[in-house]
Amino acid sequence: MLELFARRLGTTLVTMFLLSIVAFILIQLPPGDFVDSYAGKKTQGGVVVTQDELDAMRSRLGLDRPVYQQYAIWIGDLFKGDMGFSWEYHRPVKDVLGESLPMTLVLAFSTLIFTYVIAIIIGIYSAVRQYSIGDNVATVIGYLGLAIPGFLLALILMFLGQKWFGVSVGGLFSLEFQNAPWSFAKLMDLFSHLWVPVVVLGMAGTAFQLRTMRATLLDELNKMYVTSARSGGIPEFKLLMRYPVRMALNPIASTLGWELSKIVSGAPIIGMVLSLPTFGPLYINALLNQDVYLSAALILIMCSLVIIGTFISDILLMILDPRLRMGKAGVK
Repeated sequence: MLELFARRLGTTLVTMFLLSIVAFILIQLPPGDFVDSYAGKKTQGGVVVTQDELDAMRSRLGLDRPVYQQYAIWIGDLFKGDMGFSWEYHRPVKDVLGESLPMTLVLAFSTLIFTYVIAIIIGIYSAVRQYSIGDNVATVIGYLGLAIPGFLLALILMFLGQKWFGVSVGGLFSLEFQNAPWSFAKLMDLFSHLWVPVVVLGMAGTAFQLRTMRATLLDELNKMYVTSARSGGIPEFKLLMRYPVRMALNPIASTLGWELSKIVSGAPIIGMVLSLPTFGPLYINALLNQDVYLSAALILIMCSLVIIGTFISDILLMILDPRLRMGKAGVK
């Protein structure tokens, strides 16, 4: 198992390095650069910018160098803990990210926990109580969760919150707590706002995982080893949790990285709709202004979350499935 863990860790590190190359190349593909975006804003404001000024600015920012040189400088500084300088915000990238990273992680992992806890619990109930009223209700909710786009669900919740309760569900804090120091009251205010983006981001994933858990568990419950164990007098709950549920969790655990990728990919749009202080709005603004180092850092971090989720998924599979822990010995 230790060898398998080391191999997975090595693959993760290599993937992250290759990802940094792809991320840096992708943000260079659109025509123009930050200087062109800057000149466009100045021109719209009635300010005349000469070509010599633009060339001097491009030289100062290093944008006149080849892409591979820009990448080499960026990745070299990254290994030293320096993510570069954000031209749009006129601050180091790590300072800009430091303001949004905690809330981004809280939202991502809260959504992940919500998705799997709700899906596993309701999936078990639906499989055990097949075709009951609760199973049919869960099926309908699951289909709605898969059909309704996240941004539309966010708009619906914003409308209902304003119309029925007279409160805004946007953001993660009330106005009086946005710049206030951390306290128990601010933490409770965060929890009162957090459920909306968690439900919006996790609705589709919960619906999918619920259907997966139900179908897999139903398949396990119809196998002979369950019938044999039941005939041996093992209590129903103990039998259910010890064998079928554990086997049914394998496909659920294997999709953790994929589920995290859907949460991360949907976060920018949902973040813009709900005005969340996360990476989402920051990422879109960085791309629109072609802020290279900030965009590259955001892409790298968001994709790294997916890779880390996949790595955790591999570890969970090794815990759940003895055949993976045995490795080659299990094949002989």
